[in-house]
Amino acid sequence: MDNAQEAKTRKTATGKRWIVLTMLFIITTINYADRATISLAGSEIKKVFEMSSVELGYIFSAFGWSYVLAQLPGGWLLDRFGSKITYFFSIFLWSLFTFFQGGVGFLTGGAAVATLFGLRLCLGAAEAPSFPGNSRIVSAWFPTAERGTAAAIFNSAQYFATVLFAPLMGWLVHAYGWQSVFYVMGGIGMIMAGFWLKVIYGPKNHPTISKDEYDYIAEGGGLVELDKAKASETKKLVNTWPCIKELLCSRMLLGVYIGQYCITTLTYFFLTWFPVYLVQERHMTILKAGFVASLPAIAGFLGGILGGIISDRILKAGYSLSVARKTPIVMGMLLSMTMIACNYVEADMVVVGFMAAAFFGKGVGALGWAVVSDTSPKEAGGLSGGLFNTFGNTAGITTPIIIGYIVQGTGSFAGALVYVGANAAAAILCYLFIVGEIKRVVLTKSLIEQAA
Repeated sequence: MDNAQEAKTRKTATGKRWIVLTMLFIITTINYADRATISLAGSEIKKVFEMSSVELGYIFSAFGWSYVLAQLPGGWLLDRFGSKITYFFSIFLWSLFTFFQGGVGFLTGGAAVATLFGLRLCLGAAEAPSFPGNSRIVSAWFPTAERGTAAAIFNSAQYFATVLFAPLMGWLVHAYGWQSVFYVMGGIGMIMAGFWLKVIYGPKNHPTISKDEYDYIAEGGGLVELDKAKASETKKLVNTWPCIKELLCSRMLLGVYIGQYCITTLTYFFLTWFPVYLVQERHMTILKAGFVASLPAIAGFLGGILGGIISDRILKAGYSLSVARKTPIVMGMLLSMTMIACNYVEADMVVVGFMAAAFFGKGVGALGWAVVSDTSPKEAGGLSGGLFNTFGNTAGITTPIIIGYIVQGTGSFAGALVYVGANAAAAILCYLFIVGEIKRVVLTKSLIEQAA
């Protein structure tokens, strides 16, 4: 058997990594659906509790405050206790806090608003380990040549969440009231937390992985021993704060982090204000907005998958990792800027078309987690992912608030769309002029310590 045939045999043997990736996709779909519950219920909540656009913007932002603050602790927990158990508690707790948001309907006035804000804070903290956990698991299960596709697949779940759940949530709000959205989504998440424990293992301790697949992953650059089977085995840990300082001193990583902030601004526009834009600016019903919101999300989902495939194809064609990752990001962000054209058209279907193009571009360019998997130090994958997500999801704080002030001050979403499009342009500048060569960071030896 020649080398190509042998590699093909290893690649297809058992395929456990694809089962693990499927679970990541499902859980990430629920993750984003739980974040987006507030956007579909937002118009009704604003009406019931007589909120202004600015006040609703602050409610939207509550998730982002705690999500950002908990990123580094979440990354540390992943590195210290492993992906499986840390992620399990994350899924269960965020689902529980989603469920509890439905109970806010039994309160009134300031008490209801304060409780909703507090539960959104809890939701953000509970979800903090999720995306660093995704990146960490993909780093362990996938060789470098497949990592772009793998990261794009789990990242595309954010769009699939809207495709699958936006029509459902719009119908629930229409038929059973806004509280029902939180009860249904929270219940689904708690059930899936149990399935997580049955499916997820590291390559090193998976009960049914074949030797061929294990060798294929390991020889291709997968960090197969990232989570070891026995807690008693010696592990490499890092001194946390000096490690953070060293990561931030890397021009490449700093460019990636800032670029992720700009890209995530687009994400939070779609997660928070987009359905409100459809209802308030385009005068759609909540039921119609739920279905219409799913159309750009389908485009985003397809773009997300395509971006990863294009990146890995470029890499396999012999181009550098930098070219393979940067090309889809730059092209995708250019396409995302087309949303600004919505300010100059009236027909709803044309607006949906431009938003679909923008969402497709955002999907193609959403390769940040693949870059994190490619660049994170082996001893600090969770910490590096947490830092990356801290920068990125600061946009979850700023975007809802800034757009709230723009809408409140101007009476329209025109300025908001320009703001979001400008962030796409800034992401392009980061990757073209700051990031430089994409490669794995090697920590200074003095930062690494042995811990039993």
